[in-house]
Amino acid sequence: MQTMTEAPKRRALGKGLESLLPRVHAVAEPQAEGSEAGKPREIPLGEIERSPFQTRTRFDEIQLAELAASIAATGVVQPIVVRPLPHGNFQLIAGERRWLASQRAGKETIPAIVRQVSDEQAMEMTIVENLQRTDLNPMEQARAYDRLAREFQLTQEQMAKRTGKDRASVGNFLRLLKLPAEVQGQVEEGVLSFGHARALLPLEDPQTILKATQKVVALAMSVRQTESYVQKALCPEAKKAEGEQKEKAVDPNVREVQDSLQRALGLKVRIEDKKGRGKVIIEYSQLEEFDRLLEKLQR
Repeated sequence: MQTMTEAPKRRALGKGLESLLPRVHAVAEPQAEGSEAGKPREIPLGEIERSPFQTRTRFDEIQLAELAASIAATGVVQPIVVRPLPHGNFQLIAGERRWLASQRAGKETIPAIVRQVSDEQAMEMTIVENLQRTDLNPMEQARAYDRLAREFQLTQEQMAKRTGKDRASVGNFLRLLKLPAEVQGQVEEGVLSFGHARALLPLEDPQTILKATQKVVALAMSVRQTESYVQKALCPEAKKAEGEQKEKAVDPNVREVQDSLQRALGLKVRIEDKKGRGKVIIEYSQLEEFDRLLEKLQR
């Protein structure tokens, strides 16, 4: 929800946006009629168009409704940033949530600062402004970094400096784009977290990743469990050695009972015992085996 306490933070962000492009200098153009450089003016909402450079695809509906209620009560605290278009309208650079919420609040105009910037400047300002927010989903961030790299030939180090992020974090987000489209969609929808997605990446093969994703989701695995599962999938020898080690650690008396039960039931049996307490696990691979097991237990 937009409050008065957010204003200083937003102003600092705006100042940062102006300093993002020292290497690019737009040709000076006359200020729009009736406006002064750097000062906001009221612009009709209908004259403002969404930025084609926007990488954000989702907005939290609850947060947007809360912001709309706040704007209806107190107005827009921080002006949006726009640039003039040749046909007379304006194009958003920063502040899409405030623009959308103002429409929902029934406002006719919104305070905006008009900037004369090139397409390149507008694109970079829009993308970087998004990356400085905290509520983008991981895939939106990944695509934003990818677009910065492609459109402006920026290195990961340069992107990290411009967005105030760690270089390793930038690299981790970009790696998410190697995931199959279906898995990317689950990350975007919040079914998988950033940690889950990163843990699945070492599998590399798309089909293997898809199968692993299905298991992670079905079993509601934690990130740590996912990492362990992936490591075992990558190193089956280690998994086998782990099983053999556990087998060796079984008490001889317990193992004897375990073997006896397996012969009697015709199924794999595992006994987990700790100082006289534990559990007996009987494994079956089809319903017929389960039915035979029930018959034997009911005799």
